Amino acid sequence: MRKSIAIDMDGVIADEVVQLLTWYERHYGLKIHPNELSGRSEDEVVPEKDAYTKFTKMAGFFRTMPLMPGAVESVKKLSAQYDIYIVSAAMQYPHSLSEKREWLGANFPFISWRNIIFCGDKSIIGTDYMIDDHIKNLDYFKGKTIMFHAFHNVNHNHHTRVNNWDEVLTLMDSGF
Repeated sequence: MRKSIAIDMDGVIADEVVQLLTWYERHYGLKIHPNELSGRSEDEVVPEKDAYTKFTKMAGFFRTMPLMPGAVESVKKLSAQYDIYIVSAAMQYPHSLSEKREWLGANFPFISWRNIIFCGDKSIIGTDYMIDDHIKNLDYFKGKTIMFHAFHNVNHNHHTRVNNWDEVLTLMDSGF
């Protein structure tokens, strides 16, 4: 029986940080470089605390997120050996559901709609592995956890960390 991997969307296959900072500069005129964010909490990314919530309600925010480098090729390689599920806690932003589905269809057409899970609480996910950037999702997961590097998790080390998709492939090839 094939093992399964739950892969988070925002911050893992979709570059949410680049999207937020691009939209922030466009709407507020202030350029913030991703390197400036290391160690900050998500509430400290931009000076206007409501900017992210505002952007998530705007048409196109989720639909036009850039891909994380290497994500498509890596997920495609992993899908040859594992059952892949894209899992997003999208219920926090219910207006994002259609845009996220469209984004996945455009960028990951090889992932069946049956393997896309939009939920509120990822602790219900029962795959063998989970790749996520949020500690809150990894801490309650019962399988093996892989923490995808993000500015908000740099001070945590209680999950296996990967910095990019090449490292994910290397880790999974190692028999992790």
